[in-house]
Amino acid sequence: MSRKCTDELSPEEGMEVDYQPEDLPMSSFDERCVEHGVKDMRLEAEAIVSDVLFAVNNMFVSKTLSNGLDLAFINVETREGKRYCLELSEAGLRVVGNTFDQVDAGLSAQYHETVYSLLDSLSPAYREAFGNALLQRLERLKQNGQ
Repeated sequence: MSRKCTDELSPEEGMEVDYQPEDLPMSSFDERCVEHGVKDMRLEAEAIVSDVLFAVNNMFVSKTLSNGLDLAFINVETREGKRYCLELSEAGLRVVGNTFDQVDAGLSAQYHETVYSLLDSLSPAYREAFGNALLQRLERLKQNGQ
């Protein structure tokens, strides 16, 4: 799959180039997450937790359920006090339980591509916290003249 990238040379001229994703340099995080061409879902789960912890009551990678290269479980408590167990796989994130460290085989929740989408669907308070954080960041950028 080819992506387009525009590298700004100056405000007047830009250069569009085609490149393959594998041609891109990997960040150190990406290098840690990929082992033999497979992303380590445990590391992905830890990154997800650190990314959105500010907008939920509690969130952590399960120590009880089996996590591995291809599957990880994340426990989350929303600001409304509801607890969920999330499954993270190559297919995305989905709710698999309605309490910490629980996988309910009868629960058929849809997959979400991002944790933001999943939490947005579960928690109005998450949506508000995320929106407030975004507004604060925009204000800081404005104050710094950017």
